[in-house]
Amino acid sequence: MTEPSTNLPQAKQTVLGLYVTAKEAFGMWKNASDKVRILDVRTPEEYLFVGHPDMAWKIPVAAQSYVWDADKAQFPMRPYADFVDRVKQVATPDSTLLVMCRSGGRSAIAVNMLAKAGFNNVYQITDGMEGDPVKEPDSVFLGQRLKNGWKNSGCPWTYKLTPDRMLLPSPPT
Repeated sequence: MTEPSTNLPQAKQTVLGLYVTAKEAFGMWKNASDKVRILDVRTPEEYLFVGHPDMAWKIPVAAQSYVWDADKAQFPMRPYADFVDRVKQVATPDSTLLVMCRSGGRSAIAVNMLAKAGFNNVYQITDGMEGDPVKEPDSVFLGQRLKNGWKNSGCPWTYKLTPDRMLLPSPPT
């Protein structure tokens, strides 16, 4: 599969240490689509506005908060307590799961949550849906996520929502 965990940023590393690129993940799914499940753990807004692999199960792992974290200079995500229960609707602990988010951070969190629940064949898609940002300072695309990732690797994706493959958390009451 892909690079060893020592080459990955800490935020993309998982307790299981199973890693694939988006392109490798698509190949794994294509070769065994009846046995391999792709999980897209991004938010519904991301599926809608950024696109998604239509064969993926869309099961958000976290919700966007709207409380600014000045130390991290971001709006942090809040994990859903029922994430593993929703995954169990389409997979068992011995299933082969390939987990993706935008770029690899949330999918690592999801893999670790699944591992804690007894899933042991869960791969982290290290470059996610959008891939890594361009880092060449002279590029007009500096900072844009145009390197690798599902969308940039020639893997099939769509903007068309697939509600039959979406397992969303219950709305807050």
